Amino acid sequence: MVELFGNINIDWLGKRKIFFGITTLLIAIGLISLLVHGQFRYGVDFKGGTIVKVRFNEKTDTAKVRAAVPNADIQELLNGQNDFLIDYQGGGDASADASQGREAITQALNKNFAGKFQILSAQSVGPKVGADLRRQAVMATLYALGGILVYIAFRFEWIYGAAAVFAVFHDTLVTLGMFSLFNREINLTVIAALLTLVGYSVNDTIVVFDRVRENLKIRRRDSLESVMNDSINQTLSRTILTSGLTFLTVLALFIFGGEIINHFAFAMVIGIIIGTYSSIAIASPLVLIYSNLKGTIAKQAVSTAKIPKPAKAK
Repeated sequence: MVELFGNINIDWLGKRKIFFGITTLLIAIGLISLLVHGQFRYGVDFKGGTIVKVRFNEKTDTAKVRAAVPNADIQELLNGQNDFLIDYQGGGDASADASQGREAITQALNKNFAGKFQILSAQSVGPKVGADLRRQAVMATLYALGGILVYIAFRFEWIYGAAAVFAVFHDTLVTLGMFSLFNREINLTVIAALLTLVGYSVNDTIVVFDRVRENLKIRRRDSLESVMNDSINQTLSRTILTSGLTFLTVLALFIFGGEIINHFAFAMVIGIIIGTYSSIAIASPLVLIYSNLKGTIAKQAVSTAKIPKPAKAK
């Protein structure tokens, strides 16, 4: 394995209160943002409606397009082609026929841009279909978390599986919180990113847990906290290399990939940072806290147990 660092000795578990404080703050920021906005900004996949891609024959700006179609979300595609995405809430029916929404947008644009634009594509999703897709996305995420819990509990112990699932759940909450904070759209590609991050984050966690298990076999007299700290430090080079390279890739997608995959890339950028953080600062501390709590309860049970008095000699 390539070693980026020499013999490092960082007390990760000793800083667990700081890490839990950071986690609480990040989740609180996301929840406050969600309360302020009222709900997430769902894409046409989940809320229903019609999304139309329009190309103008000359340079225009978002304000003029929004003035022409006031009841729609306007997004300029930075591809140098004067293309815009118009997310229109009318015309999305159960048959997913885009003709009504396309016609309404065409009529609105003709008032200010007659002969100066063309419709490149139109897609419509009915509100019932959107609600079903939203429900299925939530269920897919929960099924993924459940599968992870079963797998890690079988491979290690149930507490390791519970800690890994909590860490992944934490990653998902923080990432969604950032989407609310920056008012970004959640669509099917974002759900795909979240499911990808579930697997990516738990893979990092398993690498650390594997090293913990190996070290526990040969260091039976050492404390769990010491073993976990050393295990995290021993796998840190691998974590930084893999996460760093993946981060650079998705960062390039976020900056240069264009508007179509921008929300997907944003989820990946945030998720990789948070996923790497949780593998080090959330999953292992949770196992340690449970182990310490279990040991404390066991000691209290022994100390409070009634010791039978010896029988008197006859």
